[in-house]
Amino acid sequence: PIHQMTDQQLLDLSKRGLLALNLDEMRTIQQHYLQQGRAPTDVELETLAQTWSEHCSHKTFKATISYREVDSDGNVLAAETINGLLKQYLMRATEQVKQPWLVSAFSDNAGIIRFTETQDIAFKVETHNHPSAIEPFGGANTGVGGVIRDVLGVSAQPIACTDILCFGPLDTPIEELPTGILSPRRIASGVVNGVRDYGNKMGIPTVNGAVLYHPGYLYNPLVFCGCLGILPRGSHPRQVKPGDRIVVLGGRTGRDGIHGATFSSGEMSSEINAQVGSAVQIGAPITEKKVADVVIQARDRRLYNAITDCGAGGFSSAIGEMGAETGAYVELAKAPLKYQGLAPWEIWLSEAQERMVLAVPPGQLEELLEICAIEEVEASIIGTFTDNQRLV
Repeated sequence: PIHQMTDQQLLDLSKRGLLALNLDEMRTIQQHYLQQGRAPTDVELETLAQTWSEHCSHKTFKATISYREVDSDGNVLAAETINGLLKQYLMRATEQVKQPWLVSAFSDNAGIIRFTETQDIAFKVETHNHPSAIEPFGGANTGVGGVIRDVLGVSAQPIACTDILCFGPLDTPIEELPTGILSPRRIASGVVNGVRDYGNKMGIPTVNGAVLYHPGYLYNPLVFCGCLGILPRGSHPRQVKPGDRIVVLGGRTGRDGIHGATFSSGEMSSEINAQVGSAVQIGAPITEKKVADVVIQARDRRLYNAITDCGAGGFSSAIGEMGAETGAYVELAKAPLKYQGLAPWEIWLSEAQERMVLAVPPGQLEELLEICAIEEVEASIIGTFTDNQRLV
């Protein structure tokens, strides 16, 4: 039981379970469940790990930093305490240059700005580096799929993609690479093909981008993907109501993508790479294209009160975030699976692709399901949003 573990045992549990939590975090969990008088379930422990991961909570950007500049003689030229890079620089800079046409930033799946009197533009960019380092095609493929889903997650129609790709020099001799590191040529080829494959199959062009080479990217490439979408002004609802049904659209849940958030939060090593092959999701762009068609029709008919995608953390983050102000009751047995044999925590945490979660009023369910049937998109009702502020 976790409440009886020593510090070393806590660290071993974190490493063995790919939780990517440090000793202080493991001690905090241990102390909480000591107060509860019980051990955490596997679902609870895995949920905490993904929620607290660097990928999801941006601990580095939020950390307090003591910064100093010194000259060659050791004299301090400048000193500053930074209360979080995210707030003090990124968010503050955005606030300082904020214009009336900025609709939202740092608050949803994608940023939104005004475009015309009737239309808004949504834009999302993010990296998919670790997955692309161990499985270049799949990592880049699902990186593109992820930003497309994020744009769908603000009720926008995806219309264009962009990317910046950085690799090690292509002529790097294989014998100079550490064990477990793929050659830059193989990574570059897989990433470029992965980006092209997903966008082409969805009918979304990659309209611009860049490819750069530098020795600093030998061990971990930079795969920076972006997507642009358009939506009618005021067409993105964000208000979950108690009684709304939790509806999952699109792909089925499998073991691919499990521990994606925690894996991408840790250091790259041949040992870790060998353990986490399943952390790279499997893309299915044709499925996502059909899901996009359903979402846009449902948006225009105002059939849902809120929407998000299943990204890092899968259902745990998607449903958890949507129900943060209300509560949610989830029946994992009703989630459609790619195959049998998944444990409840695997269903809850899987980052399997092409899944969107909608909060749908009971009176709108039938119409939504009719659209799904026409577009051949699988839809499942796996729970209800409640009013007790608990996630069950």
